Amino acid sequence: MEGGPVQVRTAPVATRQLTRVVESVGTLYPFDEVVISAEIEGRIVEVNYDLGDMVKEGAVLARVSDEEQRYILAQNDAQLRQSLERLGLRDEKDRVRDINETPEVRRSQADLTEATQRYKRLVALVDQKIGAQSDLDAASARLQAMKAGYDATLNQTRNLIQEVERFKAIVELQRKKLRDTTVRAPFAASVKERTVTQGAYVRPNAPLFTLVKTSQLRLRLEIPERMAPWTKVGQTCEVRVEAFNDRVFRGRIWRVSPTVEQTKRTFIAEALIDNPDNVLKAGSYARGKLTTEKVDTIRVVPNRAVTYILGTNKAFVVNEAGVVDARDVKLGERFENEIEITEGLQPGERVATTGINRLDTGAKVTIVTGPEPERKGGAPRSASNDSGKNPASE
Repeated sequence: MEGGPVQVRTAPVATRQLTRVVESVGTLYPFDEVVISAEIEGRIVEVNYDLGDMVKEGAVLARVSDEEQRYILAQNDAQLRQSLERLGLRDEKDRVRDINETPEVRRSQADLTEATQRYKRLVALVDQKIGAQSDLDAASARLQAMKAGYDATLNQTRNLIQEVERFKAIVELQRKKLRDTTVRAPFAASVKERTVTQGAYVRPNAPLFTLVKTSQLRLRLEIPERMAPWTKVGQTCEVRVEAFNDRVFRGRIWRVSPTVEQTKRTFIAEALIDNPDNVLKAGSYARGKLTTEKVDTIRVVPNRAVTYILGTNKAFVVNEAGVVDARDVKLGERFENEIEITEGLQPGERVATTGINRLDTGAKVTIVTGPEPERKGGAPRSASNDSGKNPASE
């Protein structure tokens, strides 16, 4: 090469221990989100909360007019009371222990007993030739009628018992409808949306409010499938959002999808983030960083030892004779002053760190040692990996 050997400085291909870190981006979701709908129809007479309001568990969000429901309940309750009285029961908690103890069955049984005794007396009188046969025939007919009446009363009483149970169910259902006129929050949450106003007439399933629980948020991260062995439930997750660049939020992985999305070759991991002050907003874009248990021995070189030429990353190995061997290399993690080499270099080899834009395979170099003078001018060409991305942060 003209001008003699190129003067270069070199650095060894070093090894170091690296705890792998998984970085990914995702979206924050509320821990729970629910649409509160009307369960009965009626006119809205009260609305207590609006967009952004915090509500406690059980708080009254709205009320539907209950006038019609109260009237229906009173009617159903009266029917139930009437049936209970026919069975001789004091209230709906009482039960029929013995059907023969109910008033109508007891009366029918008494009539049957009286008819049976009269028939037996007349049979004795006729046998003694002192009673009329016509009286015995009448007593026999009456006895048969009392038996039929007794059986009918038993069936009617059984039906009445079933009717009481039916009325109880109707009353309980109507009480529920009356309770449903008061719309309550199922859990402590914030109002995301209010879709009803006082005076509006609503029908069942009409949406009234959308509530979100944001005291904890779920960060859904898309992680490359090759990192599945590194990602586990319980790992700590550091989270950053654009609105708070100077603040790190912490959470833990609590859900990992069992399947890989085939078009993206990624799987979903969810981190649960505490948000007691509600400073984080659901729907925000966030970046998550997981420190894994994966520890590798990696090869590293100084950043300036790698350059990008015609679509490939290259490093220049200098042997003991001062001859250069240009190598295609694949890159891994990037650090402040070093870069990981996954393929192309071996530990202990020395690579040129200066003058690399003048080097190629077979070039002769002279290795310069001693303190490096202060550099002037611009930085050398930057290196990139095959995809232009950090493999551990895809």
